[in-house]
Amino acid sequence: MRVLVVFLLCVPAFAQSSVPDSPGLGDPAPVQSQPANSEYQFVTLNGRLRWWADFTLSPSRLFIVGQISAGWGTARSVPSEYGTHWDGFGKRLGMRLTGVSTGNLIEAAVGTAWGEDPRYFRSNLSGFRPRMKYVFRTTFIAPYRDGRWHPAYARIAGNVGNNFLSNTWRADSEADTSHALVRCVWGVLGRMTSDAFEEFWPDIRRKVFKK
Repeated sequence: MRVLVVFLLCVPAFAQSSVPDSPGLGDPAPVQSQPANSEYQFVTLNGRLRWWADFTLSPSRLFIVGQISAGWGTARSVPSEYGTHWDGFGKRLGMRLTGVSTGNLIEAAVGTAWGEDPRYFRSNLSGFRPRMKYVFRTTFIAPYRDGRWHPAYARIAGNVGNNFLSNTWRADSEADTSHALVRCVWGVLGRMTSDAFEEFWPDIRRKVFKK
């Protein structure tokens, strides 16, 4: 348990300290976050609401990620209180949605206090390895109002907050500190996977579907 806590607290600082190794990440956000001929625009309140809605309710997250997560839990009967039937599948799907929506709302709201932008910006880098390195680092850092990258504290608050708050309405078998910490780690990996999808999917779609 202590290892998980140390991981969640230290990774953002590590990510920020290693930022200058990648072109653009140590510079103002527009350098690698936006096309060279555009200027970075800090997220507005409406932009935060749109981000929350898209990151919570988009078809890919509802009908792909959510279905896979609920299906995997149903197949393993985790938590056991829900069983392995369709009713249990629905409960797991709803549980995931409440947790994700709560975490995203915390991130979007808390970040307004110090000007943290919750959005993901594609890297415009070349090559799989540099782009994956960018995805990894930007999982833990975010552009701020000053246009520079800083630790994504609101993102951490959303991840940790939703996983501990959800203990109040989760099944008893997983409503404890150790399970919440494990969910926090899965939350980090889930965010990284989501950002990787945003980074690479437009290129894949263009090559496969010619769009």
